[in-house]
Amino acid sequence: MEKHTSFVSLGSNIGHRESNLQVAFCEIAALSHTQIDEWSRIYETDPVDYVDQPSFLNGILKITTALTPEQLLFEFLNIEQHMGRVRSLRYGPRVIDLDMLFYDDSVIQTTELQIPHPRLHERAFVLVPMMDIASNWLHPVMQLTVSELHGRVEGKEGVKLCPSYLQNDCAHTES
Repeated sequence: MEKHTSFVSLGSNIGHRESNLQVAFCEIAALSHTQIDEWSRIYETDPVDYVDQPSFLNGILKITTALTPEQLLFEFLNIEQHMGRVRSLRYGPRVIDLDMLFYDDSVIQTTELQIPHPRLHERAFVLVPMMDIASNWLHPVMQLTVSELHGRVEGKEGVKLCPSYLQNDCAHTES
């Protein structure tokens, strides 16, 4: 089976945010033919676009998977739904948000999926945690590293390191 590298952002600003991120971590770790290789620290971030909502906790996972991008998207949407995500207000509050940022160096443009994520280069809440685990990853369209994108992004002051962290101890986590 061919293995692929993907980066996934996790975000939550409703309920017990730390637990929501940990449950999502464990759900992703349980996906078939998928393993979590690295994960960033957790950051508390100001909301972007729709600002009248609680702050988010955000982090990034680096995974290795044999699933296709479409299969991963399907699994991520199932995890979000299982965890109670309701898609009502764009950029609004959410129990969990899972976004595929990269899938190898693929460029995918379909109605359901855009890889690399079309706004990741504008999002400090993505680039700051991604610096923890993949500062040299090359954006296949922009031909800039995560570090270079991080140097250009605005809003880094709204991204603060959180004392919470993700744990690779999923045997005792219930969803």
